[in-house]
Amino acid sequence: MKVQFMKTNAKAWPLLFICAFLLTGYGCGSAVATKPEKTSPDSLNITEPVKPAENSISIENIKVGQATEILARKQVPILCYHHIRDWKASDSKRAKDYIVPLGNFRDQLKMLADSGYSTILPDQLYNYLNTGAELPAKPVMLTFDDTDLEQYTVAKEEMDKYGFKGVYFIMTVSLNRPNYMSRDQVKDLSDKGHVIGSHTWDHHNVKQYKGDDWKTQIEKPTQQLTSITGEKVNYFAYPFGLWNKEAIPELKKRGFVAAFQLTEKPDESDPLFTIRRMIVPGDWSAASMMKRMKGTF
Repeated sequence: MKVQFMKTNAKAWPLLFICAFLLTGYGCGSAVATKPEKTSPDSLNITEPVKPAENSISIENIKVGQATEILARKQVPILCYHHIRDWKASDSKRAKDYIVPLGNFRDQLKMLADSGYSTILPDQLYNYLNTGAELPAKPVMLTFDDTDLEQYTVAKEEMDKYGFKGVYFIMTVSLNRPNYMSRDQVKDLSDKGHVIGSHTWDHHNVKQYKGDDWKTQIEKPTQQLTSITGEKVNYFAYPFGLWNKEAIPELKKRGFVAAFQLTEKPDESDPLFTIRRMIVPGDWSAASMMKRMKGTF
């Protein structure tokens, strides 16, 4: 199935994204990922958090705003990246939709910086959506899914040039595997002011969870991330961007305060658990990214 990002009407994106995701077998950018050997979360040595984040905005005492008020606020652009590397001859068209060449990524960040955009982090977004708290004049959120190594070795270095910070949604089955981030790298991201969020253990669709799946896919991976970073994990990104109403109370029970999907309409009763993002395909130039971002959010 071909996904023509450049020519498709934005209103048709939800269906196209879902179709593309359902065709993939592993990870948001699964067409180009090497599936790591799985280790059961039960075998992991997990400890409790060491300390709260010193530089994060306190969210525990904020009263969740009325859904209608949250939905009425102007949406903040949230970009979603997967692989950041140059294309290979072996990459399929579908794979290239999830691989942003380094030159394109550099140009996109430079255009955001030159255009006056400032990156924000989830606590700021949460406060803004709930209370109308002030944000920078031109806010943007940069998010990275699936734990790919170049998100640390490439994206972090490029963001450092502009003082940008990002949100890394970690799939814990991949930690310390070849071509994926290590636990130490995830810890370093957190220590440097980036935010670590949960993206499940091995990227199973939450719409299919039952029984112990919530413990395996959500509870233990979140505990592991907390153990690695020493920080509470407050934010979740749905694998494939797919969610249902049944998943939301389960996430709330496990301490999450917000969750991120992709392009579907936010849920009218739980907009904080259906915050929209936009995948940046590999063939978008900086100008294309900026035009689509402004038209989407």
